[in-house]
Amino acid sequence: MARPGNPFSARAVLILLAAGTAAFLLLLYAIGAGWDDGNEGMMRNGHARSNGLNGYAALVDLVERRGHTVHLASSKEELTDASPVMASGDHRVAQSLLVMTPSHDADAAEIWQIINDRRHTGPTILVVPKWAAMAAPQTALSLSKRGWVMLVSSHVPEWASELDGIAGLTIEPGKDAGWRGLGLSGAFPEPETIQHMAAADLVPLVVTGKNGAPVAAYWDNYGSYPMLEDAAGVGPHADDDVDENLWPLVIVSEPDLMNNYGLADPKRAELAMDLIETTMDGYEIDIAFDLYTAGLARNDNLLTLAIKPPFLAATLCLLFAALVIAWRGMLRFGPPVAEALTAVMGKRQLARNGAALVVRARRIHLLGPPYANMVSQRMANALGIREPDPQLRDVAIAWAMEQRGHGRDYSSAAEALHRARTPTELLRAAAALRKVERTLDK
Repeated sequence: MARPGNPFSARAVLILLAAGTAAFLLLLYAIGAGWDDGNEGMMRNGHARSNGLNGYAALVDLVERRGHTVHLASSKEELTDASPVMASGDHRVAQSLLVMTPSHDADAAEIWQIINDRRHTGPTILVVPKWAAMAAPQTALSLSKRGWVMLVSSHVPEWASELDGIAGLTIEPGKDAGWRGLGLSGAFPEPETIQHMAAADLVPLVVTGKNGAPVAAYWDNYGSYPMLEDAAGVGPHADDDVDENLWPLVIVSEPDLMNNYGLADPKRAELAMDLIETTMDGYEIDIAFDLYTAGLARNDNLLTLAIKPPFLAATLCLLFAALVIAWRGMLRFGPPVAEALTAVMGKRQLARNGAALVVRARRIHLLGPPYANMVSQRMANALGIREPDPQLRDVAIAWAMEQRGHGRDYSSAAEALHRARTPTELLRAAAALRKVERTLDK
């Protein structure tokens, strides 16, 4: 007996489960990828994902088009945990070139820690921010797109003078129409608002056209940088003063040489690529763009924590339990079988209940004599024997059955039924006695 049919078919349930699983996985991916509007306010900052004038999305695209492998680093671990891979001989191999584009409110100590941690792992380019921007209005009459900005003002960030590792570094605003360096020359997009720098340990790579003030330079900290030294027109240090394990740090004080605003001009775009490839010093390495110091830091969330120790073990146990539940649920699918009633009326059910009670009480061996007595009573009635004593009645039945040619069969079957102890013996003896009883019907 079964309950009424399930209103949902197996196919409908499978589709529902698949859709729910896909939605849950999409939610987990969205959590891990940061699909939210929490960083919307940071879109006006200059970083590698911004397509505004002060952003660097065009530089990322240009670098990729030149055949370099690019990735965006949004956590501090991605910026500093790379260890150098040492090749055979005395040649070093870096993990990646890091292009840092910090925001105006970045922390100087944190910027310098990242730079210092990378001195032995790979080259770094630090682009100093300049523009304060606001999101461009998006109205029905406006042609601006999401991510576009309006440049409000320019100012030097406070942390630029607080990088303790570079003695005497100063970045100041100025005016100049053009620039020259790395065999190229061109004009600034905003000649009235440029940023030039000065420091005792900086070697200029790009300078202003009129005053010769550095706008891009590398830090001379007694490392060996053949391509940068050649581009700057300076000779290498003496061998006893050189640390072969150091990687270069290039500082670009004028961001309009590398941001989206600057790359609108082919000359400035060529200069930006030359700066990057010269800093790579001829090595085939990946290029990482920093989002961490630009205000787009990615912190651990529920998803990343769930796949890291010590929570990984609990996550695996949860997934295994979910699989077991789903497997059991699919095997159990369908209307459940109705439970049998505890009390059923009728002679047959009464007999079954009595038999079950006898089996449960382990008294089945006591059924033989009562059944033999019941059969002999029926046979005596059929033969017209009115003897009340069971023993004398059995003798009379045996004599009457002998006259019919079945006397020995009755005696042996009755005796076997009295001796039976197991269910098999009982059934065999009862069947034999019942066979003898049926002869009276012929």
